[in-house]
Amino acid sequence: MRRGLAAGVVALVALAACSDDGDDPEPTTTTTTTVPAETTTTVPLAAPMLDQVPLGVEEVAQLDEPIALAVRPGSPDLYVAEKAGRVRRIEVDEPTSEGDDLDRDLLSTPILDLSDEIVNGREQGLLGLAFSSDGRRMYLDYTRQPDGATVVVEYELGDGTRLDQDSRRELLVVEQPFANHNGGQLVIGPDGYLYVGLGDGGGGGDPDGHGQDPTTLLGSILRIDPEGAVEGGPAYGIPAGNPFADGEDGRPETWLYGVRNPWRFTFDRATGDLWVADVGQDAYEEINRLPATSGFDAGRGANLGWNEMEGTHPYAGGTNPPDGVLPLHEYGRDLGCSITGGYVYRGDAIPALQGTYLYADYCSSGIRGLQIDQGQIIDDRTWDVPVAQTYSFGQDDAGELYVLLADGRLLRLVAG
Repeated sequence: MRRGLAAGVVALVALAACSDDGDDPEPTTTTTTTVPAETTTTVPLAAPMLDQVPLGVEEVAQLDEPIALAVRPGSPDLYVAEKAGRVRRIEVDEPTSEGDDLDRDLLSTPILDLSDEIVNGREQGLLGLAFSSDGRRMYLDYTRQPDGATVVVEYELGDGTRLDQDSRRELLVVEQPFANHNGGQLVIGPDGYLYVGLGDGGGGGDPDGHGQDPTTLLGSILRIDPEGAVEGGPAYGIPAGNPFADGEDGRPETWLYGVRNPWRFTFDRATGDLWVADVGQDAYEEINRLPATSGFDAGRGANLGWNEMEGTHPYAGGTNPPDGVLPLHEYGRDLGCSITGGYVYRGDAIPALQGTYLYADYCSSGIRGLQIDQGQIIDDRTWDVPVAQTYSFGQDDAGELYVLLADGRLLRLVAG
């Protein structure tokens, strides 16, 4: 937590997992830095165009600290996790005629309430929500009462309006040495497997060295198969393509490692690329783009460098590991203190934003975007819209994007 922030912000900004590991460093004044990825000299790059794109927001609902949003495949309804432990459903009715707006109705009764099981404070709470590819199962990630361990659970659904509480199945429990850097993101990848984000366990500077240790689940993004459990093993299977599936050099669940707190990561629904926004220690926030270059391998076995590196900069005398992957983009403390990763836009409502990665920073207002061409950032912009203290982004079944704010507002991005 940045202790120099105003008191009202301090109480909430820790949830977005910015540095709260000691005295504030001197502010780092830096310009935005871009680290080019794969490039080509044979095809001209597109022209920057984000300054020509108007962007606005419309309010969809008011909730209690909405922190994650997911859709059940085949349904337009929105499901929202509230940090205190409730899962709410927003019914979405299709327009009856062309030009009509969608009718969105927040149901008063939660479909699930786990508030008695959850530690809710600062960076702890109900943190992640996802649905299986067939829509039959819902997955949740939360910090357990009273010890703060990370728990991932599964529930079965009926027609989408009812949840079978007796079907609860505990998939994964990870002990947490500190209360911060819990991660919490849950994503079903293009391959149908469940990806789980875990921070380095907290404390200042990764004191236990979890980031560079693939034999621990902390400081990693995991890939597991909830439907692949075998008798006598854990409650999930290990996909054959996992980089340490044999368990010799790392945990079989580990997909990538070297992260400090991958608070929000997502897949580009058009390309399969994996985008990981990793919250920095006290100087730099970073965005990593891990391309799906052949088949499905976005990020497989990648080492994103923490705690040897913070962004593209050595941390505490470290050096980039031989296999370290540097971020595509970073920014310093003059532009924010806790990145909230978003999505590559693939909706229809704002055609000019197609292929743009949209994200935010909890400590700064507005929505930010990166325009990518041939693996390079060719434009970046911040839209001055009434958005602040952004917890998370969400994507509906049509590819439209939503913003979840600490003040309880759920907003939809629209053409300005």
